[in-house]
This record gives sequence, C-alpha cells and structure tokens, in this order.
Amino acid sequence: MPDLAPPLVAWYRTAARDLPWRAPDFGAWGVLVSEFMLQQTPVARVIPRLEAWLARWPTPAALAAASPAEAVEQWANLGYPRRALWLHRAGVEIRDRHEGVVPRDVDALLALSGIGDYTARAVAVFAYGDRHPVVDTNTRRVLARAVDGQSQPGPPSPRDLAAMAAQLPEDRETAAIVNAAAMELGALVCTARAPRCDACPLADRCAWRAAGYPDTGDTRRRQARYEGSDRQARGQVLRELRGAASHALPLETVAATWPDPGQRDRAIDSLIADGLAEAVDGVLRLPR
Repeated sequence: MPDLAPPLVAWYRTAARDLPWRAPDFGAWGVLVSEFMLQQTPVARVIPRLEAWLARWPTPAALAAASPAEAVEQWANLGYPRRALWLHRAGVEIRDRHEGVVPRDVDALLALSGIGDYTARAVAVFAYGDRHPVVDTNTRRVLARAVDGQSQPGPPSPRDLAAMAAQLPEDRETAAIVNAAAMELGALVCTARAPRCDACPLADRCAWRAAGYPDTGDTRRRQARYEGSDRQARGQVLRELRGAASHALPLETVAATWPDPGQRDRAIDSLIADGLAEAVDGVLRLPR
C-alpha cells in the first residue's frame, strides 16, 4: 500500500483553504455545527449560515433553549432541513447528558441525534485532536484512485475506515492533518469529474494514474433531479412557513398555487411525518 501521508501533509500545509472551522480556537460546538451543515452542502453556502447560527446560539445549551421551529427557520435554504431538527435534538442531549459540553468520545458522539460515523470521528479528530480515521466522499475517492486504482469509489463500507486508518501516522497531530488533507485533496484536486492529476501531490504513487486512468465504472448513487420534485415542493412549503407570522398558516393556503396539488399534499404529509411541520386545527406550523 502506498504511503500517502508525507506528500499529503506537505501539500496541505501550503494549499489548504482558510476555513472558519479550521481555526485552532473554533471549539467543538462550532466544529459539530459545521459538520452538520456541510453534509451535501457547498462550503460557500455554509460559511455565512454557520456564522449566523453560532452568533445566535454559541453553545449547545443556547440552542436547546430555543424551539425546533427557530432552528428550522434559521436553517433557511441550506437544504435537507431535517438536519436542523437533528442538530437541535443533539443540542438538547448535550445539555442534558453532558453538562453542555460536546463529548469527546466517539461512542458518546454516535449516541447523539443525527450523528454518524463520519461526524463523530470528525469532531473527535478536528475539535479534540484524537487519532481516528475520518472518511467522507472526497476521502473515499482519493483512496479508491491512489490505493485501489479505481476511477470512482464503490458504495460506502466499513472497510473505508480501515483503509484510511492504514494511512495515518502514529502522531495524533499529523494524523489529523492527513485526515483533513485527504478530504481537501478530493475537494480541490482529485475531483469526481475533472481531476487535476498534474497538480496532485500523490501523482507519483497513484495506482489509478499508473494503470493509465482506466474507467472502472461508477456505482455512485445518483441524486434525483430537484426541479419539479417532491423535494422542491417540500422546500416551498417550508419557505412559506418560515416567512409567516408565528411560522403558521391556514392549511389550505400553504403552497396553494403549486401546480400539482397531489404533490403539494404529499410534501405536507411528508414534512409532518418527518417532524418538520405540525397540523393543528386546520393550521400548518413549524414544530414547537
């Protein structure tokens, strides 16, 4: 297996973006919030929302004292608004179970609402400096190409953590840099559709490059088109509720002009099922 750590560390020290959550004093709560927001959302959209969120709720206890409706409203257009509910629940759990301090232990982090393998390890590594493999989509692509000689990674697997762990130096600080560098390389250079292989610090040890860049197939799950989808209808309903006084509207007026009434009704039903809306006495409102 190629040793990716030395060139990754050298490259990262000069090429890493200056992002808020990478500041040494950003804190575990800020890192946790940023990781929730960054899931399937571009960095440029996250930064202003993250700053506004932390200005309003600088601690888990501050968020826990707010209502779920306020969290959904503040989430605004970040997409996948269930993340706002999960983050609010995590804030309540951190306040009630951990005396308001984001836990350091991976198992304790995994027990919080909305937190999976990636987020738990990202907080433990990037907030607390512990040594764990951190694997996101970008990391998986770098490992697939550099180590396995594949053009795209396969479906997520527990083996991904073992593959990344094999690349980590024993030193905790350097291991954290390698984790961050692999993600950054996948985001900036080893991209899904147009990799810049000539600018890659792993070019001389990349198995995919050595094999002549074979097309080994792509089993990544494709996201459905947004325009005209149920997701778009859900977004319209939430926008109207966020903009309404008291975050509530008569049910019959919500998205009343949506071109497909059946889709509008499905959107409302699914939001209620997900806990993102409540229907009470003919009124649709954000959760309280």
